[in-house]
Amino acid sequence: MKESISAEQITIDQMAQMIDHTFLKAYAKKEDLKKLCEEAKANHFKMVAINSVPVAYCHKQLKGSNVHVGAAISFPLGQTTIESKAFETKNAIENGADEIDYVLNIGQLKDKNLDYIRREMETIVKLCHSHKVIVKVILETCYLTDLDIINACQIAREIKPDFVKTSTGFGSAGAKVEDVRLMKKTVGSLVKVKAAGGIQSLTDALAMIKAGAERIGTSHGIEIINELKRSQNHRQV
Repeated sequence: MKESISAEQITIDQMAQMIDHTFLKAYAKKEDLKKLCEEAKANHFKMVAINSVPVAYCHKQLKGSNVHVGAAISFPLGQTTIESKAFETKNAIENGADEIDYVLNIGQLKDKNLDYIRREMETIVKLCHSHKVIVKVILETCYLTDLDIINACQIAREIKPDFVKTSTGFGSAGAKVEDVRLMKKTVGSLVKVKAAGGIQSLTDALAMIKAGAERIGTSHGIEIINELKRSQNHRQV
């Protein structure tokens, strides 16, 4: 996207294709998930972001559409072993996941155990790419220093997941423009950036896109699209 991105420059479809429509609550019922999938199809969103258990159900609901099923792995803490993350990833793919968003081991990153982070990322990325599945690495930036973010993103430049992602939405804070900008500066053109957590408005989304994000994780996708439609309709009057 251009540095001067605005509501007038981005089309409805371009915005919709950046949105991962999200419902990651512990109390998600089948009716919630069905509604999520129907909304994603109606608004042409890129993906539904869900926990692992409902992957098969959502895959069935979205069959025949262009909407991807995205499974959250080791969510939201990232404090499971590499082997556990690999098993959960493989299981989600077998159940129909098109994309994987996994939480890296935040404690290992903060301890500067970068060999562990590299091994973990290599394992999950290789598994996903062998099945032609998109993979995103969640950093949970609210707990990280700039150096932590740079270290994780430098490893991502080597391993090449499809995306590095700011947040789970369950941490002490969500996406920040300055973190997105730092992530994009570090990974360059080799890896994309997803901003997630606390993105509730068109203004929020455009700020993240301007900073370098190419995906937006949000449970407010419909509001963002409607706000964009109103903005563009007002301009045409």
